[in-house]
Amino acid sequence: EVQLVESGGGLVQAGGSLRLSCAASGFTLDDYSIGWFRQAPGKEREGISCISRRDGSTYYADSMQGRFTISSDNARNTVYLQMNSLKPEDTAVYFCAASLGLTATMTPWEYDYWGQGTQVTVSS
Repeated sequence: EVQLVESGGGLVQAGGSLRLSCAASGFTLDDYSIGWFRQAPGKEREGISCISRRDGSTYYADSMQGRFTISSDNARNTVYLQMNSLKPEDTAVYFCAASLGLTATMTPWEYDYWGQGTQVTVSS
């Protein structure tokens, strides 16, 4: 069974950091492009960062550039999202997703598998 499980969310003060993990089972993450998304109450799901299967290239949404870093550990079959300088507007449920596409995108409907999400709350 293909499964993605996110962890590492929680409550943090503004300016703090969190590292989210996305652990895969039932398939090898290295065979997929991986994206991180988030969804705040009443808002659409938005792309944060992604890493391409083709060549490991990484991409970031403009508002996350310089604050968030995506990385992968093939030995652990896990992708991470390091989040620094967190702001209250970063509060959302964060999801990881896997796509068979060679090049990762920030488009949710291009992803084939999704995790259940992990809550991140940033207090002011």
